[in-house]
Amino acid sequence: MPKPLMPKATAVWLVENTSLTFEQIAEFCGLHPLEVKAIADGEVAQGIRGLDPVGAGILTREEIERCQKDPNARLRMLEPPEEAKRVVKRRGPRYTPLVKRHERPDAIAWLLRHHPELSDQQICKLIGTTKATVQAVRERTHWKSHDLNPRDPVLLGLCTQTELEEAVAKARAEKARQEAEEARRRQQKAAAEATPEAEEPQAEAADSGTRA
Repeated sequence: MPKPLMPKATAVWLVENTSLTFEQIAEFCGLHPLEVKAIADGEVAQGIRGLDPVGAGILTREEIERCQKDPNARLRMLEPPEEAKRVVKRRGPRYTPLVKRHERPDAIAWLLRHHPELSDQQICKLIGTTKATVQAVRERTHWKSHDLNPRDPVLLGLCTQTELEEAVAKARAEKARQEAEEARRRQQKAAAEATPEAEEPQAEAADSGTRA
């Protein structure tokens, strides 16, 4: 069964807004029940804004109510409509209305806080800003740094929830790939360093045999 692209954010919302069991939330979000319990206890996902799955179009109120009445029931994700499956690729930089441009630093601050896995380039593409602006917000040298109010770019209308989820999923996949590549390089280096040590006793033995 498909899982939400932002499982922890979805779990946060379900914990805070429903009476679903930890097991129901865990299975729907692809998490462990103990992780959902930790979210409920405030030990995990602190600072993560809950993602409303109803507003995101992946659950209905009726489905949540059905599962709240039956702890053994399991949530079923909605199938997106056909027209929503057809993604239109945007060409060129995103156009941001003039009235919303002053809100971009707030959106950048929110993304840096909640999704540090996103690269500067991904943030630029997502909300239509520049690398210089992202770096200024990151380094707190932006002219608005003292008045920044981190806000969700989706709520500000600077991007859609789908675009945000896709960017986060891509960033996490790239991070996992880089970590796997780094682990592979470390293993190769360790193996290369161990090889001469293993061969040295054999070389000494052969040298002793020659002298004898």
